[in-house]
Amino acid sequence: MVTRRDFLKTMSLASAGVAIGGASNLLNASTLSAPNKKQRSDKVKIAYIGIGNRGEQIIRDFARTERVEVVALCDVDMGDRQTQGVMQMYPKAKQFRDFRELFDKAGNEFEAVAIAVPDHSHFPISMLALSEGKHVYVEKPMARTFNECELMIQAARRHPNLATQMGNQGHSEANYFQFKAWKEAGIIKDVTAITAHMNNIRRWHKWDATIYKYPEAQPLPQDMDWSTWLGAAAYHDYNEKYHQGEWRCWYDFGMGALGDWGAHILDTCHEFLELGLPYEVSMLYEKGHNDFFYPFSSTILFRFPARRDMPPVDVTWYDGLDNLPPIPAGYGVSGLDPNIPSTNQGDTPPAKLNPGKIIYSKELTFKGGTHGSTLSIIPEEKVKEMADKLPEVPQSPSNHFENFLLACNGIEKTRSPFEIAGVLSQVFSLGVVAQRLNTQLFFDSRTKEITNNAFANAMLTGIPPRKGWEEFYKL
Repeated sequence: MVTRRDFLKTMSLASAGVAIGGASNLLNASTLSAPNKKQRSDKVKIAYIGIGNRGEQIIRDFARTERVEVVALCDVDMGDRQTQGVMQMYPKAKQFRDFRELFDKAGNEFEAVAIAVPDHSHFPISMLALSEGKHVYVEKPMARTFNECELMIQAARRHPNLATQMGNQGHSEANYFQFKAWKEAGIIKDVTAITAHMNNIRRWHKWDATIYKYPEAQPLPQDMDWSTWLGAAAYHDYNEKYHQGEWRCWYDFGMGALGDWGAHILDTCHEFLELGLPYEVSMLYEKGHNDFFYPFSSTILFRFPARRDMPPVDVTWYDGLDNLPPIPAGYGVSGLDPNIPSTNQGDTPPAKLNPGKIIYSKELTFKGGTHGSTLSIIPEEKVKEMADKLPEVPQSPSNHFENFLLACNGIEKTRSPFEIAGVLSQVFSLGVVAQRLNTQLFFDSRTKEITNNAFANAMLTGIPPRKGWEEFYKL
């Protein structure tokens, strides 16, 4: 039997003598044939990778669609407290700790994967899944580095028959359809500036910013596969400050507040205003800057050029408890979407300003929240004046999870495929480079290079993967 590792060796050899597209087509010819048209009611055979915490939340969302047949469960902590709920839901599903073993031993039994693991591991799992002909749902952000996102976009293009979806769930809710309808009707036009804000407490806000080294080694939890958890990242000794969501805090593993919330706040602005990639990313303010974890507060300016008949747009990102953005007259109450998933942050004090955005156009100002929250025009007097001009907004035919499953069966197209979500994630990766270096960057979207800082430009790719993980960058 050909094992996953044998396959990876084959891929490595093939890529040395054949262009990537050619090798992919040769090695995956069986997956590129046109699939038979399926019925709307057909279930998708799926494997879940990452089944604790956020993983359990999305697994329950998939279950509510009644469109999945769960074949396998995979988690480096399989059997620990946070994985028990899903294991009890699917006691007959095959269990694995290492996703590579999942593909080796059960790859012919499922057609799709849903990935809810730390940000730094999104890339290798997604690339492996696509290379083996699997549909891919992966939580946001799509990947941690600019180059990883680029490779995932290219992989998705090489496999047009495979459905890909990033988990910014609001992209299938009311905000998506409202923004699209208002843009097409000319209500949203000539946007020149956007303020995005996420000022809730984060895990690292209570840490010491004078840190000068990584946390000391601690004993591993029983049966945890730490090497697989690390994946392609540089080796770190285990410490609880990396585990159970703490990974979000560290540059080496997560994407901070920007990567965590940016896709829920800026997704529709980015897609429907066709923002693409910025030409400048600048840190305007930071508090608690250090070399290891994210600042306590950040203000980041992203400058996007004119596109077709649309003017340039400045997007300013604010995070941190002390770093509220300016609020326009007539803003009113800061609403909170009740559908926002729990963030497992512990006791969180009420926010002075709930996560969201303010969109400034030449004629109108819009206020919006996060996830699926709809926009409103401010001040209220303007809303009344425009009431008869606002178009009817269609209802969503499917939520984000059902949309992915229907796309697997060839019935719908995903709303946040890698080709769209990947560029948005690249914007955030550029913001993280600016955060980490606390500097101003100039970016050439044609060459996809940072032009004024060689060190920052190298960070678009990041440090080389750990030994044994290089193959995933060749798939």
